Amino acid sequence: MLDPSLIIPLINYNSQELLEDKQEVFLEPINMIDFSVEFSLSGLKKIVREIRKKQYDDWGWFCLAQHADELSLTHGFSELLCVEHLAEHWKHAGVIAYPHQIKTAERVLKELRGQAILADEVGLGKTIEAGMILKEYLLRSLVKRVLILTPASLCWQWYQELYEKFKIQPAIQRSEWDWEHADILIASIDTAKREPHAGIIRKIPYDMLIIAEAHKLKSNTTASWKLVNSLQKKYCLMLTATPIQNDLKELYNLITVLKPGQLGSYRAFKTKFIVDKRTPKNPDELKELLSGVLIRNRRGEGTVQFTARHVHPIVVELSPKERQLYDQITKLIRSASQLAPFQKNILPLITLQREVCSSFYATGLTLEKMYKKYNLGEESTVVKLMEEALKVQTNSKCDLLEKLVTKIDDKLIIFTEYRASQEYIRFRLEKLGIQTMGFDGSLSRGRKQWIKYMFQREGQILVSTESGGEGLNFQFCNQIINYDLPWNPMRLEQRIGRVHRLGQTRDVHIYNLITKNTIEEHIMYLLHQKINMFKMVLGELDAILLHLKIDKSFEGQLMDIFLKYEEQEQIRDQLEKLGEKILKGRSSVEELNWNVY
Repeated sequence: MLDPSLIIPLINYNSQELLEDKQEVFLEPINMIDFSVEFSLSGLKKIVREIRKKQYDDWGWFCLAQHADELSLTHGFSELLCVEHLAEHWKHAGVIAYPHQIKTAERVLKELRGQAILADEVGLGKTIEAGMILKEYLLRSLVKRVLILTPASLCWQWYQELYEKFKIQPAIQRSEWDWEHADILIASIDTAKREPHAGIIRKIPYDMLIIAEAHKLKSNTTASWKLVNSLQKKYCLMLTATPIQNDLKELYNLITVLKPGQLGSYRAFKTKFIVDKRTPKNPDELKELLSGVLIRNRRGEGTVQFTARHVHPIVVELSPKERQLYDQITKLIRSASQLAPFQKNILPLITLQREVCSSFYATGLTLEKMYKKYNLGEESTVVKLMEEALKVQTNSKCDLLEKLVTKIDDKLIIFTEYRASQEYIRFRLEKLGIQTMGFDGSLSRGRKQWIKYMFQREGQILVSTESGGEGLNFQFCNQIINYDLPWNPMRLEQRIGRVHRLGQTRDVHIYNLITKNTIEEHIMYLLHQKINMFKMVLGELDAILLHLKIDKSFEGQLMDIFLKYEEQEQIRDQLEKLGEKILKGRSSVEELNWNVY
């Protein structure tokens, strides 16, 4: 058998031996190295004779015919090419293709013809499923031009997933030029919906469109929905763990974008399937219709068993001076809430109250900003409190943190909400000779990736702010210290979700530092004891809060309670009622999900 790369040299220099004549053969050089084809000597003679007779088509037709021949060797979609194609790569990259993910990809290819809502419960790997489907279509040359629309914070994460797990190298949209010149492009949906971008991409016929966080298209009056609905697309994947958040119409709007007419007109859909906006009727028939476009895998047997979470509440006792300053600042906040600057905008007071439980260093800086912004006099209470904050020489929470860190002989991430607290924590730990890495929202994407790489390779302690952890995952670490507690439980869950997710092989330990007899203690009661939030998974609480329509005002509701009630028993009673509301919302969301899909 002959190497096909030798065909051209053989024809040019050894044609007399092959054809047993003296006539020269002149051909333009063609690179045959990329073709995995073998020729026998007799076959090669036949090829040369056909060339002599000029019995050949142009090169493009030959390539097309060869690819068609390769495709004919596969038996439809009975087997996924990508699984075998990526097997060796996945082994080295530590990627596991779970059975439910393979089944989902097969079903999208065989039954749903590339039009699907991937609605797995959170943490089951919808991005992996989408990557497998995309890779399969690319391997079969059924897809070339691809657009992936995501929230801006997830663009880099999608790039990493596709490049590292599927050997797909997309571009990330940076300019108007990228829309027309990148075959596989990841872009922010907020950028895409604005002009001139929207006008450009409406003209492009896409082979595949992938929408991450597709529940953001729940309203057909938004610019995002209108854009996606207007795009030319042969195949479309929409990813969301919460197709319904508050209204069955949201589900109708999603499916209309994906497959118009699947549910008929909205009037007919409403008449046949809706009792009220959260209660479906004819659920069996509705499920049958949805099965033609929607796939939802649930946690449990047959999917993924997550490792356990172990929550360790650690109570911090404030020193007398710290307690005195905390009480004075709490008094200031109560009185300031009646002043004109804060009656319409309570955010500065919320920030100040939260910082008191983080560090007095951060509190002092915020008091200084308030003093400058609102032109407060030199004799104001704010100035006096700034001076008092500077006199506090101890920090009981950081003292306890130092002891805890020395007991954890493993990689760990310390989360705080504030840059000032982050700087203070790093200063204290490095003063003890403990090396740390800083991670915050001011870092560039490249710098974040480098710090993540170094932390995984040789670092032990990463001190991160909220914004620093967005869009990056740390499954190689299983120890978290919450130096302070965010008031919005979704922010807390996002911290935990950085390590407790698909790919985590160890139990996750969560240490919560809680200052005794403060608002932080009340927050911990609500989240841990009342609603058992630490047992939920990323996104579950988000769906509940959206269902209750309190997602954006959660901190405000807490602040209202803390400002209105002074007695500990009164505050606890109000938090009890809020907790009950959340638990009822959870039951309602679960019932809705089971009834619909």
